Amino acid sequence: MADFIRIVLSVIIPPLGVFLQVGIGKHFWINILLTLLGYIPGLVHAIWVIAKK
Repeated sequence: MADFIRIVLSVIIPPLGVFLQVGIGKHFWINILLTLLGYIPGLVHAIWVIAKK
């Protein structure tokens, strides 16, 4: 259930879902960069991070 909530939050703001999963670390900053470059790359990365952990 918690992963579902993180995925829903990632659809709204991708870095938020990553932050809730791994905190402020390497993946969080990568996700911010990808989101700034485009919403879709940030979203894909966020879902990948959440599904991987």
